[in-house]
Amino acid sequence: MAKRIAVLLFGALAYVTFLGVFLYSIGFIGNLWVPRTIDAPVQLGTASAIAVNLLLIVAFGIQHSGMARPAFKRWLTQYIPKAAERSLYVMTTNILMIALFLVWQPMPQVVWHATSLPAQVILYTLYGCGWGLIFFSSCLINHFDLFGMRQSWLYFRGVEYTPLKFQMPVLYRYIRHPLYVGWFLVFWMTPTMSVGHLLFAIGTTVYILAAIPMEERDLVAVHGSDYEEYRRRVRMFIPKIF
Repeated sequence: MAKRIAVLLFGALAYVTFLGVFLYSIGFIGNLWVPRTIDAPVQLGTASAIAVNLLLIVAFGIQHSGMARPAFKRWLTQYIPKAAERSLYVMTTNILMIALFLVWQPMPQVVWHATSLPAQVILYTLYGCGWGLIFFSSCLINHFDLFGMRQSWLYFRGVEYTPLKFQMPVLYRYIRHPLYVGWFLVFWMTPTMSVGHLLFAIGTTVYILAAIPMEERDLVAVHGSDYEEYRRRVRMFIPKIF
């Protein structure tokens, strides 16, 4: 019973930390409210800032994709309960995001700046829609399973975990990756695009585009012909008009 309680508490800690990281990310990327944002005061020269920031993005990409691979999961669950694997993935992601918030090196040179009020309203609205789309999309595919709470809760109750069945809820009928569309809006929709923000947007966008084929290969391995047919019929990001 103690092991079950520990897994549940760790899952809850990982999830609550995720919520904090999620909320802080809104302010960090959007230069809103939080003490330290993506365009905070300069600390290092340009070359050093680029090196540090690229290292942060690469470290996040390696962790986020590497820990999601089935082979890594099989290795990891030799040492921890399977029910804790997803929560550990979420917590590790949280830690890397917190490190990014603390260590990111601003590069405030302006690439573009929207001066008109209507343009600023539109860009901030799209930015907010991006965050809303991320959260909504996660709920459509079972938010608590995605972030590990379902696994730890079932383990605590002594109920065997059953993987989610393949389904196409709402947005997923029209585009395969609405969650990533939300991230693209978050990365790019800003009234003031600095060099540092541009580096962040390019790096994270490249990471997502590189990770999608690996993710879809894993989905085909799990769901077989259902996902292959879905991939043929539904586009990645832009829905078919007809």
